[in-house]
Amino acid sequence: MGPPDISEEVRSRLALALDVDDLVEAGRLGRRMLPWFSVAKVGLELFSASGPEAVGIFVDQGYDVFLDVKLHDIPTTVGKAARVLGSLGASYVTVHASGGTQMLSAAVGGLNEGASAVGLAPPMVLAVTILTSDRDAPSGLLEERLGHAVNAGCGGVVCAASELAEVSRLAPEMLSVVPGIRPDGVASHDQGRPATPSQAISQGAGLLVIGRAVTGSEDPESAATGIADEVAQSI
Repeated sequence: MGPPDISEEVRSRLALALDVDDLVEAGRLGRRMLPWFSVAKVGLELFSASGPEAVGIFVDQGYDVFLDVKLHDIPTTVGKAARVLGSLGASYVTVHASGGTQMLSAAVGGLNEGASAVGLAPPMVLAVTILTSDRDAPSGLLEERLGHAVNAGCGGVVCAASELAEVSRLAPEMLSVVPGIRPDGVASHDQGRPATPSQAISQGAGLLVIGRAVTGSEDPESAATGIADEVAQSI
């Protein structure tokens, strides 16, 4: 039996988190799950193990690549690193909003320069507001970090589903990327603020990051189909 007919509207809302350190394993998983997901998230673990090839393999498979390396350093260093990353063909790159407006601006500029140098469209900078594992962030921190992201010209933010209402109020033009997605009955692991796909979509999420709920399942295809069906009913 072939894969189900998942609409492009649903696929465009789903990112597959490839949180492994083996590029061959990740590549196999990417090929297997392409009918359900339009975005492949390459995290720090896989990028550290395989470098730029970890971006290229998924671009070649037909994914938009979400390079989740969460840059954070002095602005000059971030700008130089971003220039290198911008040339790899990723569609999204994460940077910690806690670094401030100047650092985020350096990332935006570096990614634009790197992409332009090789004739590619620049990746969107996704500002990481507060890690979803952090249950104890002080009041006001989200608004402060969103301000940095807006002022720096970032295209989107990574946030918990519980923060979506405030993101929509303060930065409605930004793409909201939500990790920590867990269907009912699936363990939350180290995600301190998880949400179901329907909860996240109903609160305004633009892109859902799905990892262990699919990759750790005994039947990844069935797990992905269940998530896609839930998203389809929510958009």
